[in-house]
Amino acid sequence: MKPADGLIRGLGLKEATAANVVEMVGIGPFITMPLLISAMGGPQALVGWLVGALLAVCDGAVWAELGAAMPGAGGSYVYLREAFGHARMGQMMSFLFVWMTLLTAPLSAASGGVGFAEYIRYFVPTLSGGAAKLVAIAVCATVTLLAYRNIRAVGRLSFWLMLVVTGTIVWVIASGLFRVKLALLTDVPPNAFSVSTAFFWGLGQASLIAIYDYGGYNNVCYLGGEVKEPARNIPRAIVGAIALVGVLYLLMTVAIIGVVPWRQAAQSQHIVSDYMELIYGPWAGWLLTGLVVGAVFASVFALVLGASRIPYAAAADGKFFAAFARLHPRGHFPHVSLLTLGALSAFFCLLPLQQIIQVLIVFNIVLMSLPQVVAVFLIRRRDIDLPFRMWLYPLPALAAGALWIFVLVTTGWKLVGIGLGVVALGIAMYLVRARAVRDWPFASRADGGPGHVGAMRR
Repeated sequence: MKPADGLIRGLGLKEATAANVVEMVGIGPFITMPLLISAMGGPQALVGWLVGALLAVCDGAVWAELGAAMPGAGGSYVYLREAFGHARMGQMMSFLFVWMTLLTAPLSAASGGVGFAEYIRYFVPTLSGGAAKLVAIAVCATVTLLAYRNIRAVGRLSFWLMLVVTGTIVWVIASGLFRVKLALLTDVPPNAFSVSTAFFWGLGQASLIAIYDYGGYNNVCYLGGEVKEPARNIPRAIVGAIALVGVLYLLMTVAIIGVVPWRQAAQSQHIVSDYMELIYGPWAGWLLTGLVVGAVFASVFALVLGASRIPYAAAADGKFFAAFARLHPRGHFPHVSLLTLGALSAFFCLLPLQQIIQVLIVFNIVLMSLPQVVAVFLIRRRDIDLPFRMWLYPLPALAAGALWIFVLVTTGWKLVGIGLGVVALGIAMYLVRARAVRDWPFASRADGGPGHVGAMRR
């Protein structure tokens, strides 16, 4: 499958993996570790990381197969359209994905901006809520300006940002791994692993937090039209990023809760900075905080960059507003899409962080993750070359579906209802538009709709 006209395949394996890693390691692990420990109620929170890693691996196999088969700009927009039928239900599924992207991508970027501002409070404890929001908005505006350039320059920047991100975590791990006290790691409350509703509810909440922290291993799929040798490099970038980040997260958690008692860690507002200050003194807390905010900045940058290609791909396909299909005359990147998502990200920085995270996960599960599990099965029935096939098919896809449903149910029915409500609104918008332009299900045979020989040319 050819990339969209005008895009440059300038990302090699190194840059593609970096684009994933810098989005995965954002504010997540630095602010959510106390939440994860609280959800499980002890050092057994490590189980939450493991479940999150298992889900990332299984879902990553889904992304790898779809991304290698259809390496164009837009990621899920292309996968859902082709899997569910380019001239049939796939039109609605791809429209819904773009509709949700206009909400979820800016919300994700805003969560990084708000988290960045929260960590700044380590330097300025008196920072007011209003000033913190201004800091968050400034972060989103700055990353948008940095991404406003050609893809080769962006690829180089992503790689150097990845070095900052991974270097920060390696320092955290190395500082505490040989200071770990076994007594702290095994300070598990009585009946912590007893099979009960409370245990599975806590595990679900911990897994939700963990998968938020792992999120980003699919970023390369949205840049598929700009990746060199995509059939080879997209699967490797996904698997490599999950493996690298998974090991780093696990070791970092062991190091921290092996040095800081878990009850104290669960109450910390800046757990990583407090941990480093405990080991080395105030200077280390300050330096680590500076590195953390750098990692957060890099993550928001990668997210805005990848997501900007989704409305572009839809518009280039004639299924979204034409303005989003415009490429910068010199840099050949989708500048209208980039600026729009950047502006929305800045606006959403006005919302509370914890609510952003929960709603994000629900939205992604309902409209992207579960439909893509179905898409893997559908795509194998279509005449599409599969240069990469997931190992042990269909077990990873089935496991991913089951784990996504488990996480979804444990978020609570209120959030599930909000997610379904937004989906319903998107369906209504699609039907209004489809009726106006005579797309499926309103297209007639004469229009090239289902049944017209031209509608199935792909």
